[in-house]
Amino acid sequence: MKRGAARILVGALMVTVGLGAHGAAAQAAQPEVVRLELSGVVDPLVADYLEGGISRAQDEGAAAVLLVIDTPGGLDSAMRQIVQSIMSAQVPVIGYVSPSGARAASAGAFILLSAPVAAMAPGTNVGAATPVGLSGGDLSDKIANDAAQYMKGIAQAYDRNADVAATFVTDAASMTAEDALDADVIDLVTGTEQDLLARIDGTTVTLSTGATVTLATAGVPVVDESMGAFVGFLHALFDPNIAFLFFWLGLALIVLELLIPGHVFSGTIGTGMLIISVLAFGMLPVRIIGIALLLLAVVAFIIELKAPGLGIWGAVGTISLLLGGWFLYDRSGGVSVSPWLLVAVAAFATLFFGLVVAKVLKMRGQPPAQGRDVIIGSHGVVIGSGVDERGGIVRVTSEEWGAVAPGGLIQPGAAIRVTGLDGLVLTVEPFEAEHVTAGGPPSEEGDET
Repeated sequence: MKRGAARILVGALMVTVGLGAHGAAAQAAQPEVVRLELSGVVDPLVADYLEGGISRAQDEGAAAVLLVIDTPGGLDSAMRQIVQSIMSAQVPVIGYVSPSGARAASAGAFILLSAPVAAMAPGTNVGAATPVGLSGGDLSDKIANDAAQYMKGIAQAYDRNADVAATFVTDAASMTAEDALDADVIDLVTGTEQDLLARIDGTTVTLSTGATVTLATAGVPVVDESMGAFVGFLHALFDPNIAFLFFWLGLALIVLELLIPGHVFSGTIGTGMLIISVLAFGMLPVRIIGIALLLLAVVAFIIELKAPGLGIWGAVGTISLLLGGWFLYDRSGGVSVSPWLLVAVAAFATLFFGLVVAKVLKMRGQPPAQGRDVIIGSHGVVIGSGVDERGGIVRVTSEEWGAVAPGGLIQPGAAIRVTGLDGLVLTVEPFEAEHVTAGGPPSEEGDET
C-alpha cells in the first residue's frame, strides 16, 4: 500500500509539473507587441535601432510592432533605411504619432505612411517633407520630384490618398491628425496606445509585400525595446537645441584658446563640440543664414575685445547670436531652437566675453608680479640649513625659492641679494645689512651700510 501510494503521489507530481511546464511554455509563446520609439532626429543610430527591433520582433513571432513617433525629420538615407525595414517586414508595424504635441515632420512623414497601420493622437501633425539644403531653400527639382514620387509610392502601397501625401513634399504641406484622417492619409486618430491596440484588434491589414495579416492586439503584453543608454546618449547629441549649443560654444572655446594660449582643454573640447554640431547639422534642415549670423556674433565679440569702446560691437554680437539661433533651422518642419535656450546662451555669451575674457586679456597686458626684472636685485634671507653652490632655500618677495650661492656657504638667517634667475632657481650672494625681515627688503640702515 505504501509503495502504491508513493507511485500515485509521484505520478501526480509529474502530471502537475508537466501541466505547469506546458502552461509556462504556452505563456512564453504568447505573442507580444514590441514597442519601439522614434524620438528626435532621424539619424543612422535610430535607423539601426529600429531595423534591429523590427527584425527581432519578426524572428520572435511578435503579434505586431508599435512604433511611437515624434520627430522633426532627419537624414534621407536613414529615413529610407527605416522605410525599407518596415515595408519588407513580415510582422505588421503600427505607426503612431504620440503624445499630443508630437509630430511626424519631414522624414517622419515618410516613416509614418510606410506603416501598414498609420495612426495619430489628437493634437499632433504630419507633413512638411520638402527636402531642404544648407541654404534654407528647396533643393533641385530632380531631388524634390524623386521625394514626391517616393511619398506617392508609399501611400499607394496601402491605398491611401497619394496625391495629398505628395503635397507634403511638393508644397511642404502639414496637417493635423484630424485633417489627415479626413484626407485619407492615415487610418485612425486615437488618444492612447491601449485604445489604439484595442481598436485595431481583429482588423485585417495588407502588408506592402502583399501578405494579409489579422491583427490580434487586444490585451496582448506590450514589451518596450529601448535603444540602450550609450546609443541613446549619442542619439540625444543630434537634438536641434544641442546642435545649436555645441556649435556656438565650440566656436567660442576655440576662440578663447586662440586669444588666451595655454588653455589646451578649451580648444580640445571646443573642437569636439564643433564636430558633433556639424554632424548634427547634416541631419537637420539648417539654413546658411543662421550659420553666417552665428559666425558674425563670434567675430563681433572678438572686435569688441580688441577695440573696446561704446559696446557697439558687443551689441552686434548679441543681436547676431539671437538672430542666428532663430534662423538656424527651417522652421516649417517644426525644427527650431528653444527661445529660452537662445536667450540664455546670448546672455551667457555677452557676460563671458564682456567680463571674463576681457578681464583675462587685461591681466595679460600687465607686467608679472614675479617676473625676471622684479626678482633680480631683490633682497631676502636664507632659511633651512643654509645655501651654497649645491643649493638651498631662501625667502624672497614673501615666497620660498630654490637658490645657489656660487661664492660659498651662506648661513641660515643671513641676508642675501638675488643676482640671477635660471628657471625657478635663484642665484644669490650675501648682502650685508643689519636688519633684514623675512621676505622683506633691508632696512634703511642696512642700505647705508
